[in-house]
Amino acid sequence: MNKLRFALIGCGRISKNHIVASAENKDICELVAVCDPVTERAEQKAAQYEELMGVRPAVYADYKKMLEEMEIDCCAIATESGYHAEIALYCIQHGKHVLVEKPMALSTADAEKMIAEAKAHKVTLGVCHQNRFNAPIQQLHKALEDGRFGKLVNGTARILWNRTMPYYEQAPWRGTWAQDGGTLMNQCIHNIDLLQWSLGGEPDTVMAMTGNFLRDIQAEDFGAILIRFKNGAIGIVEGTACVYPKNLEETLSIFGGTGTAVIGGLAVNRVQTWNFEEPAPQDDEVAKINGTDPKDVYGSGHTPLYANYIHAIENGVDPLVSGTEAIKAMKIILAAYKSQKTGQPVKFDDLEFSTLDMQDSDVRWHRG
Repeated sequence: MNKLRFALIGCGRISKNHIVASAENKDICELVAVCDPVTERAEQKAAQYEELMGVRPAVYADYKKMLEEMEIDCCAIATESGYHAEIALYCIQHGKHVLVEKPMALSTADAEKMIAEAKAHKVTLGVCHQNRFNAPIQQLHKALEDGRFGKLVNGTARILWNRTMPYYEQAPWRGTWAQDGGTLMNQCIHNIDLLQWSLGGEPDTVMAMTGNFLRDIQAEDFGAILIRFKNGAIGIVEGTACVYPKNLEETLSIFGGTGTAVIGGLAVNRVQTWNFEEPAPQDDEVAKINGTDPKDVYGSGHTPLYANYIHAIENGVDPLVSGTEAIKAMKIILAAYKSQKTGQPVKFDDLEFSTLDMQDSDVRWHRG
């Protein structure tokens, strides 16, 4: 088959993972252009790809000009969160496949429009929830599909991290309602995606309490969420950027009548507990997969995510993390924000909300 021609829009912190993923999928894709308003950053990413592949992508400051001048099949979008929907919609409406970083959008309306427009223009929309591709998570999902947990009872996603003020000052869009949201939307969304995926993928009701305790930002630096799923299971999210003095853990725990599993490590990449009533051949596979942690919390899932996404395009099927899948974690967080704002439980299916709806909400915890 012909290689898919990718363009990377946004050359910030996460972009290096896209560079590596495109290089490691060199048989099925090629990175032909990189784009960032700060051309120095785009030049750096072009150099990074050239070092890996021996070919230098074109460099642009304006993605619209890039699309006019270049032959591109797919746009990978890794800009500030607040621009994801705007750029994705432009690319989709110009007939390009889109792979967008999390969160796919900051409002239910934008996310739903992205899904609808991708369908209308017959292009593939994918979202970077790369931790679904971690080997322990894949094994966990297999155990769930095989019914090894029995009746699902509950699951917990714990993201106990540290983000100091220099982190927010490095990129002033972080922690703002207009461009980001707080720790739930930025740091916790990956594990929330894994939690909802594991507990059946059909949230019913969301309740939350959030607060801003330590960081001088608009949005929350701590959030706690309760999620009732339509199958009865209860999800619990504990997410914080306030752990002293550094990241403590990121764990996903799933509990059922006949099984318990806990996946932890730096990026939910290590099996910590694996107990089932009935043994299965899978257990031997699980015992072999615990390796070393990845270099950072982004993990190593972008490479298989790219492979899955490209396969989906070539075969006319949905990628594992389609827009329809990715909207769920985003909606859980927006429901949590609405619950914080109203003090009431929120029905998932009826939700229409945006981070901008929190602009008049002061989540700072008043401390004396």
